[in-house]
Amino acid sequence: MRLAALLCLIPGVALAGDNRCVDVQFTPTDKLQIVAWVETAEGQYVDTLYITQQTGSFGLGNRPGRFDFNSGPLWPYGRRITTFPVWSHRHGIAFPYVMFQDDKLPDNTDFQDPFYCDTLPVNSAGGCGEYGLSHPFNQSSTEAHFCQPLQEHEGGWDTGTCATMAYTDKGRFSTDLSKTTGYPPRSDLARTTNDAASVEMYKLMNPFDAVSQPTPVGGSATHAPWAATMGAGDYVMYVETSKESDMNASYNATTYPSPSQIAFGNYGVPYRGQPSVVYRVPFSVSASTTSAAVTDYYGYGDPTGKDGTVRPPDGTITVDTPGSGGARLQLVSDGNQMYRVRVSIDPNEGGQPPSAPTQLAVTDVHTNDLSVAFVAPGIGTAQVTGYEVRIRAFDEMTEANFAASMPVTAHVTPTAPGTQQTFDLDALLPETDYWIGVRAYDNCHNAGPVAITHVRTAARTSGSVDACFVATAAYGSILANDVELLRHVRDSFLRTNALGELGVEAYYTFGPAFAGVIGDSELLRQSARAVLAPITARARTLAF
Repeated sequence: MRLAALLCLIPGVALAGDNRCVDVQFTPTDKLQIVAWVETAEGQYVDTLYITQQTGSFGLGNRPGRFDFNSGPLWPYGRRITTFPVWSHRHGIAFPYVMFQDDKLPDNTDFQDPFYCDTLPVNSAGGCGEYGLSHPFNQSSTEAHFCQPLQEHEGGWDTGTCATMAYTDKGRFSTDLSKTTGYPPRSDLARTTNDAASVEMYKLMNPFDAVSQPTPVGGSATHAPWAATMGAGDYVMYVETSKESDMNASYNATTYPSPSQIAFGNYGVPYRGQPSVVYRVPFSVSASTTSAAVTDYYGYGDPTGKDGTVRPPDGTITVDTPGSGGARLQLVSDGNQMYRVRVSIDPNEGGQPPSAPTQLAVTDVHTNDLSVAFVAPGIGTAQVTGYEVRIRAFDEMTEANFAASMPVTAHVTPTAPGTQQTFDLDALLPETDYWIGVRAYDNCHNAGPVAITHVRTAARTSGSVDACFVATAAYGSILANDVELLRHVRDSFLRTNALGELGVEAYYTFGPAFAGVIGDSELLRQSARAVLAPITARARTLAF
């Protein structure tokens, strides 16, 4: 009941007026997090029309762990409250904090792990809570989006994608009523074994999942169309952008270093570069078509994410390096106008919607990626504005569940009706059934029918195994505490000398066969854990 009441406290403005097509246009540089929202000229929040799905669907701003945890490819933990601090304070919705399940457990808990909490701040129950990257297997479940934490080496990351199945603690809502945030929890979860009851509420509490979009491809002209009912008057469009590791002389790994006293604190790298940058576009709604644009950023958000104040431009923010600071959105010319953000407003006359794409088919299939082609639809003889691409794993996609399926980053520049369009999908699982759906939309996001095709990805290639395959088979979780410990020792000690490296290579040669046998038998898994127990005990003395 408390959670439901929180959702009622939304200070948005109910607007009565004519149907309008509001189209926000920008060209992002690579790997930006972006949110766009509308306020009245007096500063009252109206609505959010666009948000990248890492924050809007996958809970980047409200997931377990300290906000200053290091980062890496698809890092699973750490609430990134520095992503959209202005937006998160302006929309006015308060969500409970998502915490690790072992954070402030009742005093009668049985959970004790001296390695996991070694020398770290502990609560009265003995849990390390927000300070730990590794968490108990019985509080973790399979992870379909984020990867296990990785340790950066001199030559780069272990891998840039999820090489194997990961297990993460999906967290629970804080029982401390004072712990609230403006960021929604992730909405892609269905509660499974080991998950807290809070997980069942995550999706229900997230009102921004419906407008979440994949992170746009750098350099691609992006439209964020919005069908709205708006009365005539003056409004303001805000676009806030964030980018991890956007370092300069003022914001870098020295001024914002890795946190101390973190279990596996040498995993990942510091990410806190320049703060979020805000663009502000005043625009008017009238009976005719109108537009407005800006070329400069308006200000920046709190570097620590703790307030929603917009700081005015100053010398700490880079403006002369494309892709960085105030130049995160590209300066674009359409022949008549220069802009970084442009807002166009047209009457929504509800005309003919786009037709469906035809001849949708997968043209090339691999283990983790594939290529797709279709014939471009039209709006009559006119070109469509854009495409919405979604995928669904394991169960069949239909027109009815298309909107509930996962949106993916697949930038397709529309071409004339009847021409062939292509796109690629990556980061897929091997030997998995996927349904792929595509539909076109016009400049007011009026969508046409969905075209759907089915494919099964190829088998895992030879040698594509997890680096801790035997331990993972024994413990059942790549993020189990002891598995993380063994990976830590492998990376920090064995690979630093010739004899250790020889042992690692031998393990890679013979390990997969053993792992295949172990993983199929609980008796053998118990035996393997017994064999590994003295090894992990010795590893603890090496690690600390």
